[in-house]
Amino acid sequence: MRKVTGEVRWPEQGVLSLDPGVEEWRSLTGEIEKFLGDQLASLGSGNTLSNSDESMPMADTGAAQDLGAYLGALFDSGFDAAHPAFMAYIPGGGLVTSALADWIVKTMNRYGTARFASPRLVDLENRVIRTFADWVGYGERAAGVLTTGGSLANFTALVTARRAMLSEDFLGGVIYCSDQTHHSVMKAANLAGFSKRNLRVLEADDEFRLQPHRLQNAIAEDRAAGMTPFLVIGSAGTTNTGSIDPLPALADICLQENLWFHVDGAYGGAFVITERGRARLAGMERADSITLDPHKGLFLPYGTGSILVKERDALIEAHELRGEYMPDVDHEQAYLDPLSLSVELSREHRGLKIALPLMLHGTDAFVAALDEKLDLAQFAYQQLIEISELDVLNAPQLSTVVFRLRAAPEDRDRLNRALYENVLGGGRVYLSPTILAGDFALRISILSHRTHRNEVEQAIAELKRGIAEVLPGT
Repeated sequence: MRKVTGEVRWPEQGVLSLDPGVEEWRSLTGEIEKFLGDQLASLGSGNTLSNSDESMPMADTGAAQDLGAYLGALFDSGFDAAHPAFMAYIPGGGLVTSALADWIVKTMNRYGTARFASPRLVDLENRVIRTFADWVGYGERAAGVLTTGGSLANFTALVTARRAMLSEDFLGGVIYCSDQTHHSVMKAANLAGFSKRNLRVLEADDEFRLQPHRLQNAIAEDRAAGMTPFLVIGSAGTTNTGSIDPLPALADICLQENLWFHVDGAYGGAFVITERGRARLAGMERADSITLDPHKGLFLPYGTGSILVKERDALIEAHELRGEYMPDVDHEQAYLDPLSLSVELSREHRGLKIALPLMLHGTDAFVAALDEKLDLAQFAYQQLIEISELDVLNAPQLSTVVFRLRAAPEDRDRLNRALYENVLGGGRVYLSPTILAGDFALRISILSHRTHRNEVEQAIAELKRGIAEVLPGT
């Protein structure tokens, strides 16, 4: 990697005007194109992690410096989520065709959040949402909006449910989820005005799923105490283990108890386009709202999420305030403004970054890639259960497998942390840890279009090497 040196200061005078001419633009983008091409060509040949945490100097003479060297140094730090052997957290990979759409959209800088300003861009975003709604089994009354990610989508769902199900005096409302639910739900509840007394985090079962009987009991107890149950959150693939909550049973309870049913499918919802995924996610179509994250299951770059709501009026009514200078919205119109469905007003157009990859690659390419991830997770599981030193904690329902070293209780945490650090330090693969049943555990999560059998075999080999080093004599 070429190094960049110099004082940390902004240049007083740069080398480009604020509005570069055509030749300046071509020269600049040519440098960036070369940098990106070199980076893509070398993906997989380097380590998954750079331990460099040195402060990054700002070049002191603007673009006159070696721009490629500067950018290379800027990104030579931390983990590389685009690496084929990155199997930590919920990886997405980052499709370059989606990045091209972002480049186009942000260069053109059209306001794509209101139809009167950009009718075709709003039309495109609504067509993307309609595609997602068709995938999950929603009818024509559904609506939605593209968000920055699952956190904003879950927040939007929670506020929409609060507005639809509770009065203005809503602090008696109760939200139910399992202890495996993504932490963004707790954050969303807090931002929506609820405190811990409004949140029931229920213990998951041995397969890390929300237990219907515990939910039913909690609802009854809260009603008896004078509280108002209003929202159940199920997971279509938890972050920790990839477990799918019993969605049909949860939907039945919500129907019986008149509760809003939200499914957090940020991780696993996209698998619904595969035959196996559709079977495993049965019941998701009964939810009142669903979070999907294209920057996970569709491999898009970070910053691409979505929220779907089965009944569009609920979403509109939760966001219906508009300035007097904005045109009115017809609830029945074919084209719904994203500004009418979201907390965001000044936002970039997000439809093209999804539509362009779907157009260029075709839906079948995404189906095949997701099917491959299901196969790879099953392959990883079969390999792991054959390693006698490991306890494998789940058979994968999606593409995540969790495991830990067998050890005496007093040594379990120390040895598993040592194994994790050993594998991470090798630099060849990047896994992630979690805490399950109070103990440290390791995760393999396979959800990148660049991850194939070779990378999974490499991960298993690195684990075996790490085990031999952490447990001498094995």
